[in-house]
Amino acid sequence: MKKKILLSWSSGKDCAWALHVLRQQKQYEVAGLLTTMNSAFDRVAMHSTRRALVEMQAQAAGLRLITAPLPWPCSNADYELAMKQVCDQAVAQGISAVAFGDLFLADVRAYRERQLNGTGLEPLFPVWQRPTHELAREMVRSGLRAKLVCVDPKQLSPSFVGRDFDQSFLDELPAGVDPCGENGEFHSFVYAGPMFSRELAIATGEKVERDGFWFCDVLPAITTA
Repeated sequence: MKKKILLSWSSGKDCAWALHVLRQQKQYEVAGLLTTMNSAFDRVAMHSTRRALVEMQAQAAGLRLITAPLPWPCSNADYELAMKQVCDQAVAQGISAVAFGDLFLADVRAYRERQLNGTGLEPLFPVWQRPTHELAREMVRSGLRAKLVCVDPKQLSPSFVGRDFDQSFLDELPAGVDPCGENGEFHSFVYAGPMFSRELAIATGEKVERDGFWFCDVLPAITTA
């Protein structure tokens, strides 16, 4: 019998790729996408992704979306309480593990493991330590497409915010910037790829500097019949 698991979902490319990898591993059944939502702005924290867009991703992935609402401002205690409630509900529904799209930051992995310790949920890391230069190019070759929605200007020029995660982007990255942005250089929003049944219709909005980061708003495209 397959293990029923949840996938921690930020709306970015690494968790999307983790979904693709997990679906190729026959021992797991991904039962839902788990995301934390800033209640004040109704957006995913850090990526600043609108709820409507995350719902579009979940629909294209054929999965239910499970949201953990977070207050704003949010203390560590607030965060841990929200996650405990979600974990308790997951265990009650027969979920046995939560997967994460982390690549190589050992301190982040250790935090995830501590967070799930004693919950009855096993932490899984399906893309852990995959060489990021190779992984980024594999993502692009597969048809994965994403927009850079957040850039740390201390590590990468703000001119990159709003760009597509594609071969041109990878070719132009400065030396020292991880091509998957694992050091926090950038965050992304995935709108196409082998983990989705269709490409999402999106549009890019304004670019703003906030709290020391540059953000590009992404919103559902307005289509006419």
